[in-house]
Amino acid sequence: MNNNPIYLALIWHMHQPFYKDLVSGEYILPWVRLHGAKDYYDMAAILDDFPNMKLTINLVPSLLLQIEDYVNNNAKDKCLVLSEKDPKELHEKEIIYILKNFFMVNWEVMIKPYKRYQDLLLKRGRFSSESELMSLARRLSWQEIMDIQVWFNLAWFGFNYRKNDPVIKGLLEKGGMFTAEDKKAVLSKQKEILSKIVPKHKELLARGQVELTTSPFYHPILPLICDTNAAKEAMPHIQLPSIRFQHPEDAKQQIESAVAYHEKLFGEKPSGMWPSEGSVSEQILPLVSGAGIKWIATDESVLASSLNLPRVSTEIYKPYAVGDGVNIIFRNHFLSDQIGFVYQRWRAKDAAADFIRHLHDIRNNLPADGKKYIVPVILDGENAWEYYHDGGEEFLREFYKMVSSDPGIVTVRPKDFLNENPPTERIGKLFASSWINNNFRIWIGHEEDNIAWEYLAKTRAMLEGSDNQLAWQELYIAEGSDWCWWYGDDHSSENDEVFDALFRKHLKNVYQLIGKEPPRQLDRPIKRIKTFKPTREPVYLINPTLDGEVTNYYEWLSAGHFDILKAKGAMHQIETVLSSFYYGFSRTHLFIRLDCNFKINDENMKGFSFGFVIYTPHECKFKLQYNAGKYELMFLKMVDKEKWEEIKKLDSFGIKKIIEAAVPFVDLGVDPGDEVQFCVFVEKDGNELERWPRGGVISFVSPTSNFEMEQWSV
Repeated sequence: MNNNPIYLALIWHMHQPFYKDLVSGEYILPWVRLHGAKDYYDMAAILDDFPNMKLTINLVPSLLLQIEDYVNNNAKDKCLVLSEKDPKELHEKEIIYILKNFFMVNWEVMIKPYKRYQDLLLKRGRFSSESELMSLARRLSWQEIMDIQVWFNLAWFGFNYRKNDPVIKGLLEKGGMFTAEDKKAVLSKQKEILSKIVPKHKELLARGQVELTTSPFYHPILPLICDTNAAKEAMPHIQLPSIRFQHPEDAKQQIESAVAYHEKLFGEKPSGMWPSEGSVSEQILPLVSGAGIKWIATDESVLASSLNLPRVSTEIYKPYAVGDGVNIIFRNHFLSDQIGFVYQRWRAKDAAADFIRHLHDIRNNLPADGKKYIVPVILDGENAWEYYHDGGEEFLREFYKMVSSDPGIVTVRPKDFLNENPPTERIGKLFASSWINNNFRIWIGHEEDNIAWEYLAKTRAMLEGSDNQLAWQELYIAEGSDWCWWYGDDHSSENDEVFDALFRKHLKNVYQLIGKEPPRQLDRPIKRIKTFKPTREPVYLINPTLDGEVTNYYEWLSAGHFDILKAKGAMHQIETVLSSFYYGFSRTHLFIRLDCNFKINDENMKGFSFGFVIYTPHECKFKLQYNAGKYELMFLKMVDKEKWEEIKKLDSFGIKKIIEAAVPFVDLGVDPGDEVQFCVFVEKDGNELERWPRGGVISFVSPTSNFEMEQWSV
């Protein structure tokens, strides 16, 4: 056991995509404004109550730029414009937009506690079709629209203003029947909070309680900006874009402009930097040190690869030297994920105590060599709190109280620890990788990602030599990581098309700003129908009992599984009808299981139909619906490429707690070894509500006689 205390370096990373179109001046999505009201101020202000708690807040410059734009330039997003409008002046399409988007919060945490907001959600319908929204838009009273406008903005206030601001506290207590003055007060308070974010961080910095760090300005993946071939280090067989992107000068600009903007806002240069997505390589190190950055951080998996170890243990709890004058620390993946994804379901005291216990376990397993060791815990400082019942306040208070009062734990700013405990070991070559999957697969290699890189490279080549600074800013924005995050088969959200369009708009703006016609290809979406990877592939043949229940633990265990909660990808999507689906097969049948987010009974099922579409090898459709007091499973085929025609009804299904169905491969025209592509869907009153995977298909190969033998060998 090491007799020294363990040093905890807690780093909250604050980031949002760049939502502004620099040419039109429009903010496409409202999340900077809303997270500003809920998270960025609260996460700083809560430290006033824990003066012994030291930590680091990483503020991405493009986020700060957008916050300051709202504060100083009266920036507007579409949701804000529609919030400000008098309900009587709204057009029908605008009311429908409000009905679609003004419930985009975590329903359980941010709507359910408030009766009026919950009632309005129920009136809107948890799963409403376009025609239902159109009908409702004509029936809503002006007061109901006003209350929706107010509640959407009110629900996004963080715990500080909810408890301490008399105006917000009073409106929460009022609960409804809001007036134009109430709405004006809510929107005014939003701007007030946004105006406090930078000053509050400056205050914490001045008293030495926090270290403020930065990221490259528009959050690019630095190693790929330097050279897309860097992806080959972690993935030697990756399919790269046809045009090699190789612009270390752009990476240099992204780093140096970040440092300059940080210094402008906070009065001093940052010592540390969280490279976007923890993405590092040897090539970025001279750029980092050249900008005056003293330390960077990434994930423990990168250390393992850099040291050529299968995994690391105590090696991650010490700093290393890399490059020329740069230190590096490595994130504890497990502890970071506990806060981000696990503790939201725990009692706050239990969660905090569990974290402390893990820290002491680490301390107890360190060598008794008298050295000081550091545990970096680095995670998103905003999105996780939407899933904590109170916005994370109770957990944060318990956590900060316990960790700052434990004599065996010292909270520390990395720059202070590194000044007192400089690295004694050097990494000879830093592995080119990111914190996600220890590679760059999220951002490059998929056909859609590669198309995006090729468009970026062509636009960059066209811009070379221009002195149009706004055009260069648009290009640097397009270099950000957020666009390729949504391309490929890794992530999907309700806003996929929005992000695709915004990426292409930034590139088109580059052309327009220097007086050139944008290529026609930038008018076409990059997102395409694609094959998605399921959460889990089928591993063995199955033969479930079709009784509408999980008859035993094993009947679906070997099936493929698609988790819709994970597939949604965006933090702000409305709730879905389906929570997940399973698929598997025997030698003769395809089996599908659908799990719903509501209790299945005759009343709840009215108007709903569920099913799946087979695209290859032959297009057909299976649709289950409640009709005249009974359920029917219909087998349909496409006629003349225009309409579905019912072929027959099947009785191979079960509905109770789950939905289970089976269809013979012979009906599908599927032979052993054929590729089968399909998706599942939900309709209500004939209108499609959901389709999963969104914008794509799941693919599998029908089993051959050797299927289980092949799986066993794998």
